[in-house]
Amino acid sequence: MASKRGKQTVRDMFLSMMVITALAGVIYIFVPHDDKADPVRAVDYRVELATARRAAPYPVAAPAGLSKEWKPTSVSYEGQAGAGWHLGFLDPDGKYVAVEQSTSPAKKYVPEVSQDARNTGRTREVAGEAWQHWEGPKYDALVLHAEGVTTVVTGSASTERLTEMAAALKTAS
Repeated sequence: MASKRGKQTVRDMFLSMMVITALAGVIYIFVPHDDKADPVRAVDYRVELATARRAAPYPVAAPAGLSKEWKPTSVSYEGQAGAGWHLGFLDPDGKYVAVEQSTSPAKKYVPEVSQDARNTGRTREVAGEAWQHWEGPKYDALVLHAEGVTTVVTGSASTERLTEMAAALKTAS
């Protein structure tokens, strides 16, 4: 009798597992899921921008007039150690573009935020100002030095998209 009962227990366990697996399959089929959904969520950076503009020792830059295809994805302001402003975007092609500003020494700051980009010695005229063109293994960058602040537009996007972002930057709200 003991061996018959042992076989029934194994059989019952196997049948229970089959029922659970079938139920999980049915739930998976009927629970909506969108494989094409964009996993990157847009952020609203207006509050952080207003705060940074009040606190920063330099005119904080943010884009104005970009198309809605540009998606803001990250924002931060660190008032300590260089007063760093960061605003990240995905451009209309899905490539990354960031606006970085700081009072930190440019020699160290620019390679840090541009993932080791190096100055090419060339400049690019953007909105009446000469931006240095930097190139790197991961990101390229446009760099503008002003009194007390370095502004960097960097990312994996094309130079044209970096230029588009740099041209859109405004320092007044």
